[in-house]
Amino acid sequence: MSQRELVILGTASQVPTKQRNHNGYLLRWDREGLLFDPGEGTQRQMSFAGVAASGITRICITHFHGDHCFGLPGVLGRISLDGALHPVDVYFPASGEVYYERLIDSSAHNRRVELHPHPITDAGELPPPGADFTLRAERLSHPVESFGYRLDEPDSLRFIPERLRELGLSGPVVGELQRRGEVEIGGRTVTLDEVSEARPGQSFAFVMDTRLCDGVHDLARGVDMLVIESTFIDADEQLAVEYGHLTAGQAAQVAARAGVRTLVLTHYSQRYRTLDQHLADARAHFGGEIVVAEDLMRIPVPPRR
Repeated sequence: MSQRELVILGTASQVPTKQRNHNGYLLRWDREGLLFDPGEGTQRQMSFAGVAASGITRICITHFHGDHCFGLPGVLGRISLDGALHPVDVYFPASGEVYYERLIDSSAHNRRVELHPHPITDAGELPPPGADFTLRAERLSHPVESFGYRLDEPDSLRFIPERLRELGLSGPVVGELQRRGEVEIGGRTVTLDEVSEARPGQSFAFVMDTRLCDGVHDLARGVDMLVIESTFIDADEQLAVEYGHLTAGQAAQVAARAGVRTLVLTHYSQRYRTLDQHLADARAHFGGEIVVAEDLMRIPVPPRR
């Protein structure tokens, strides 16, 4: 059975606290492991979470502020140490390529993992060789160049059991119908469209440090799970504007307008010891499922519609 879940490795913004490690988010998607924004301490958090570095197939960095990338050298070292044989695709803003190069060669090491860097120059679909999904980036609004990410599984078809029974279809003939698109039965032609319906693919979006902008809304539109920064509570909105961040209420408004199914809030300022107000601010605008992320949480991707 496929497993699709988000493992929260850290939820702190610029300054970690006793309860919150720097950023780190591992999306487990069938045979893929997509690591987003590995901040300092991500390797250790993975040990606590019980997830293996060897399962990482792609790394997505939104921007090169330290709380989103200082963990990259340690993670790559651990992947090499664990003897992963597969290549790892790494996505990051092209304007920060010099930081990427410094990070991957920041110490004397024996790097055995094969890295495939993908510098992002503009919004659009990204190259995910061999994947059963599309991955794309959208520009965000932050003091340094930043991109958010969205993963989409293609739509598919599913059979309608009642229609199959009505037409007397069962066993090998159903497989034939799926392969050929039509079959002859009882003197008539039955097409796949008559006995099936569209099954939307699952989707996931990752939005970190940003003000409200078109890219935020484009990434969030209709996704099953939206992971989005909520650095500040609504009462501190002026700080969010000044530093290029979102409040919990703004994140929830985005989710409500976009038709998001599960909203995951994260990336909290160290000024907040508890997160009750984040939840209250978000709940005022969004009636769906809200998860106020905490370190080491595991959040299942919502089941297919």
